[in-house]
Amino acid sequence: MIDHLGFTVSDFDRSLAFYKTVLAPLGHGLVMEVTPEMTGNGSRHAGFGTGKPDFWIGTGGEATRHGLHVALVAENRAAVDAFYAAAITAGAKDNGPPGIRTMYHPNYYGAFVIDPDGHNLEAVCHKPE
Repeated sequence: MIDHLGFTVSDFDRSLAFYKTVLAPLGHGLVMEVTPEMTGNGSRHAGFGTGKPDFWIGTGGEATRHGLHVALVAENRAAVDAFYAAAITAGAKDNGPPGIRTMYHPNYYGAFVIDPDGHNLEAVCHKPE
């Protein structure tokens, strides 16, 4: 349904480093950067994904603050665990350690962190193991 998602961050370099670290355990990397010269308006953007950019951060406006929730697919539960560990190491705040969330369904295994701009970032695996 959604082709890509993007939002404005308050400190581009900090967020770029954070998301490079946090998305790697889920198999996503930096696909492209858009420089101020390319935009012509001084803004910077970075797109992450596998093959094409699906997840974007950028500058050029007021940072999207508090309230954005993004859930990212994890291939397995080990990837959820690795995402959580990488995020905490990169400076994220815990918002729910890896574990089963039966209130959603019996196989919902997720972990939640708060990114540098206060966004609720989640990795989730729906597989039984």
